[in-house]
Amino acid sequence: MQPDPLPPEALSVTFDAAAFPFESTDELADLDDVLGQERALEAIGFGTEIRRPGYNLFLLGAEGTGKHSTILALMSDKAAAEKTPDDWVYVANFDVIHKPRALRLPTGRGVELSEAMVRLIEDVRASVPTFFESDENQTRLQAIQEDFEHKQADAFDSLRQRAAEKGIALIRTPMGFGFAPTVDDDIIKPEVFEKLPQAERERIESDIESLQEELQEIVKQVPRWDKERREAVRHLTTEITTYAIGELIDQVRSQFGDVPAVLDYLDAVRADLIENFHAIMAAEQAMAKMGPGERNNDGIGTEAGGFARYRVNPVVTQADGDGAPVVYEDNPTLANVVGRVEYLSRMGTLTTDFSMIKAGALHRANGGYLILDARKLLTQPFAWEALKRALKAGHINIETPGQMLNLISTVSLEPEPIPLDTKVAVCGERMLYYLLSKLDPEFGDLFKVEADFDDDMDRSAESEAGFARFIATMVRKQELRPFDAAAVGRTMEHAVRLAGDRQKLSITMRSIVDLLDEADYRAGKDGAVRATAEHVQRAIDAQIRRSDRLRERSREAIERDIILIATAGSAVGQVNALSVIQLGDFAFGRPTRITARVRLGAGKVVDIEREVDLGGPLHSKGVLILSGFLAARYAADTPLSLSATLVFEQSYGGVDGDSASSTELYALLSALSGVPLRQDLAVTGSVDQNGRVQAIGGVNEKIEGFFDICARRGLTGSQGVLIPRANVQHLVLRRDVIDAVAAGTFHVYPVDDIDQGIELLTGLDAGARNEAGAFPAGSINFLVEDRLGDFARARRDFGRDGGAAKDDAT
Repeated sequence: MQPDPLPPEALSVTFDAAAFPFESTDELADLDDVLGQERALEAIGFGTEIRRPGYNLFLLGAEGTGKHSTILALMSDKAAAEKTPDDWVYVANFDVIHKPRALRLPTGRGVELSEAMVRLIEDVRASVPTFFESDENQTRLQAIQEDFEHKQADAFDSLRQRAAEKGIALIRTPMGFGFAPTVDDDIIKPEVFEKLPQAERERIESDIESLQEELQEIVKQVPRWDKERREAVRHLTTEITTYAIGELIDQVRSQFGDVPAVLDYLDAVRADLIENFHAIMAAEQAMAKMGPGERNNDGIGTEAGGFARYRVNPVVTQADGDGAPVVYEDNPTLANVVGRVEYLSRMGTLTTDFSMIKAGALHRANGGYLILDARKLLTQPFAWEALKRALKAGHINIETPGQMLNLISTVSLEPEPIPLDTKVAVCGERMLYYLLSKLDPEFGDLFKVEADFDDDMDRSAESEAGFARFIATMVRKQELRPFDAAAVGRTMEHAVRLAGDRQKLSITMRSIVDLLDEADYRAGKDGAVRATAEHVQRAIDAQIRRSDRLRERSREAIERDIILIATAGSAVGQVNALSVIQLGDFAFGRPTRITARVRLGAGKVVDIEREVDLGGPLHSKGVLILSGFLAARYAADTPLSLSATLVFEQSYGGVDGDSASSTELYALLSALSGVPLRQDLAVTGSVDQNGRVQAIGGVNEKIEGFFDICARRGLTGSQGVLIPRANVQHLVLRRDVIDAVAAGTFHVYPVDDIDQGIELLTGLDAGARNEAGAFPAGSINFLVEDRLGDFARARRDFGRDGGAAKDDAT
């Protein structure tokens, strides 16, 4: 029995503005909850509450469903009531200079310590030299120097006196000290010395040799005396420095007496200052001679030179009372996630020190919450691996790509890792989540909470009221004009269309907010105080207009008979199929001509699309189902002895999906029966092996695509579309299509099975088997079975002559 066409009211959904309990969005309160995401909200609540390793969150769903805004708002609300985490600073490690130490301080104390150390450096630089220049300390230093000089002088004077007693003089030459004989205090010339008696010469030479040995002993004593002098100076310097800086450091110690880590650090500062003060002052003087390009922004050289080594680098600081941090990292590179060490170019080399360590997102979010975008994170080299490593290890280790891959052997900074305690939420598409779950073995251990955001929600009085409040909330948040009740209703109708289901409302909020913005723009152009349903409709039309260039070109090609689509008459083995083309966010339907040819063969249905690698696996599956249907219905007891070819005519791209399988079956039945099919009807729907027509996607676009072609050529009143009855609930058609149906110039037929569809397409009964198992004479099924019987008999006859073998071979 042929089905009746659907009435206009079954083709869409409308919202009566008069039924709304408000006149405009001004009367509606803001929506406090997230609309239609109960499942995701439960997961987020669980994920943020549980404090166990690995219970980080992955928010999955389509773009525009509000993942980022939802998690940011929920985490911000939760974080506001939580404890503000501690500060972290990096300081110099005086024992191993390339491994800076990390200090943990109470909230807000990091900057305080940094400022205190700056003041300490200024005070030390100014006051310690003054202590050394005091009269008392200068006198003590002079006394040490004089004592050293007196020791030298006394030793040489004593030696000189003993030499004089023996008639020998101690003299200084360019080569050092030496001895010479004298007479009446005058040095004897060599020629005079040679004339002295031999015994006298031997005595003098013996005395000089003895004195020379004494001189050597004195010379050996001088370095020891100088070492004693330097040691005494060092002790005095230590005493002066200790006294000079003691009170200054004690002031800082008293300021941070409640932070043991800082007290230990200050002890290390004291010891290093005392030991290296003079070297530091020398470095300061050298830095003072540097050019501007050789200094950092503080005017101090890098590599922790001079007093800069005592500065503090507050990498993470918090303000008490701000709650836990919530950080969204928009550019999750490796350096932006785990931090980095910066370098300064100076005199052709790159230099750095602990003051150039910069915090990453993990540092800033430590003790709170971090939000990342999955696609951005995965496209940044090494960022995903670094994040996993930090979460798994429980600390943040600043590394460069070269260090991660062990490609760099030079010594660089190795900052002390900082313990990590943060909840990470990664937002991404469903496909990314499923790929990571399958391909990354560590993913399941680190992201145990899945928050799946719905694309739509069930329609009910409660959800519609909530959707209206959402519109009101967005109107106020975006500072738009109020929307009247009709505009709200038209927006909700559009949300139903986006959902593709009359029982659903789309909650892809980005699309809805964009529509509100554009409707407000249209209202502004008209000078209206409120946005109306007309403004919403014009915004929808404008969105389509901006995207439909290819749709117009496709229609034009059909109108000019470049692409052959018949909308009137009938033809054997030819039927109009309906397909959908998706271009970004815009989709449109386009009719396609499918033809079928049959002949005697070995039961093979050839899918030409598949044979030339244009057919996808789902389309190929649909064609194979046709073979199963034909064999089961018409050739249960005899061989299926046909060879059939199916093709999408003038199709120059790939074809996939099984939504045309019922269409292909109608073409086959027509080709087998010889009964022509109406060309003023188009068909969509998949089919199973039992002949039941099943639901497909894109039903609205498919119907509208064929309607547009018929409308441009002129509606005749007989034109229409066959759709699966299961798709009736998905119909949200355009107003012009509904008007044409109401006027009786276009029809939408819901079908349950192939028999209903073939009756509509041919005007003949499909026919059902009687008690004897035969189809009524003249019915479509009878004609098909009879033709297949002829093929089977012909094949049997050919088989006697070897023809079947030849047919199979070809």
